[in-house]
Amino acid sequence: MKSSLQFYGGMPLPVRVITPVRLAALRERAGLSKAELARRIGVSTRMVFFYEEGRHTPTPQRLQKMAAALRCDVEELTGVRRGEERLVDLRFAAGLTLDQAVELLRRTPVGRDLCLSGPRLSALEQGRPVLGRNWRDRDVVGRLPATLAKIYGVPVRMVVDAWMRTRPDEPAPVRPRRRAPNDSRGAADAAWRSLNERQRVYLGEVLRDERMTETEMWMRRVHHLPVPRSAEWRKLPLALRAPARVVGYTRLQERLRCNGVHDPGAGATVHALERRGLLVTSTDVVRHPAVGEVTRVRVAMTRRGRAAARAGLGEPAVQQPDMPLLSEWLWGVMARVAGAGPDGLERDALSGRAPFYLGVGYKSRSAGRPSRGFIDEVPMLAPDGSHAVGYRWKLTPVGLQHAAEYLDEYRRRYPQVDTTGFAALADKPA
Repeated sequence: MKSSLQFYGGMPLPVRVITPVRLAALRERAGLSKAELARRIGVSTRMVFFYEEGRHTPTPQRLQKMAAALRCDVEELTGVRRGEERLVDLRFAAGLTLDQAVELLRRTPVGRDLCLSGPRLSALEQGRPVLGRNWRDRDVVGRLPATLAKIYGVPVRMVVDAWMRTRPDEPAPVRPRRRAPNDSRGAADAAWRSLNERQRVYLGEVLRDERMTETEMWMRRVHHLPVPRSAEWRKLPLALRAPARVVGYTRLQERLRCNGVHDPGAGATVHALERRGLLVTSTDVVRHPAVGEVTRVRVAMTRRGRAAARAGLGEPAVQQPDMPLLSEWLWGVMARVAGAGPDGLERDALSGRAPFYLGVGYKSRSAGRPSRGFIDEVPMLAPDGSHAVGYRWKLTPVGLQHAAEYLDEYRRRYPQVDTTGFAALADKPA
């Protein structure tokens, strides 16, 4: 494979540089010598010396190893604040060189349609015009963020936001998807009607138990406790393969018993729901204080099962927001900041979790995703400019761009949110 340090049109392909002073400070904070850091990332001590002098820049793979050795994020080494990532930052955070990213992209349909190459991806990351077949077709280009997200291991919205920071003079690469009318609700109703009374009780109680578990996971996050992956906690304990008089009943069994199902277990009813694609069962082994190791049966809802249960219980179908858009709550926060005018919103007027989703420099937890970087705390300087006397929340350039790009769609979806603060954006050409 060729090196990424090629030249195109007299311009070097981009690399993400580290901040030498910050590297030295992080190494000292971690209590590592240059030799020990060199050993951990697989380079010579002399190369670490060059890194800290700014004479060389580590490759994406070595940057990843360096961050792991120093117990920090890649962003701390590069000086990029959370919520200010550009496209090249996402690639480096994924540990991919330009050539490696291009090789992966060429294996995808959109990569082939756009004839992606090192120079083209480099131009995209540098904010320069990208020339070539299909690059003027927004429908084709609009498929690229989802592919980049999959390759870089990040949500699509992070790629869209990074794209808008990298290429601020262009429209957003992804438009909200207009959902065509479909019969998904009818299919959910039909699935529910096909069930007998006992099967409906099972499916409805599994949905309720899943919601209760989801609330418990939310409370754990609020109290900064570890939370399993959703694919794991959605596997709800259904039964223990041991006498109930010894091991008792699971919470889900108790819910079923309250609905007249006095022999709940992983029998014919559960298997019938599984055959219909409404539930998935699995087993594991747990230790019970009375009997020691015992097999536990767990059950998880499929999307089809969840839709059928909602339809049967008379609940509206849940529509997930399109990939680049905010929830109603976060859009309301953006509107409050915009409504505060050019002076910005008082720092104390914005509390709770909103900054962790919208504020520059925030991340919900050590392993969480950075915020979208749509708002920032801007210092208010004293009259003589000597010091900051306070801070106010203001929209960042990408926050303004996002609002301008999707303002009509937000007004259609969330008509109750007051968007008068965005009045100036409505007059801007699309």
